[in-house]
Amino acid sequence: MNGLGADLEELALLANALGGPAMGGPTVLVCPPATLITGALERAGGRFKIGGQNCHHAEKGAFTGEISARMLADAGATHVIVGHSERRTLAGETNSEVLEKARAA
Repeated sequence: MNGLGADLEELALLANALGGPAMGGPTVLVCPPATLITGALERAGGRFKIGGQNCHHAEKGAFTGEISARMLADAGATHVIVGHSERRTLAGETNSEVLEKARAA
């Protein structure tokens, strides 16, 4: 729950400084909040991979506030974090729930 659109300028500066794999730079994955995925893709200019911070195991449905792996991909994300310690501790996610999310991703 960190980051606003204005913060993406820092991502653009970093992407320009590091280059990317095609320019001999490192492979970098950035996972911003879902609201910033599209903007992050634009600012990274193809130099970084962009992923989501979480996904729901279902492809669609009445899961208010959740985002599916398909929705992340539609926004341009190529990766997603599942099983993060904060989700497991604060939201009580279990191994089986993490497995469902990994399969969905």
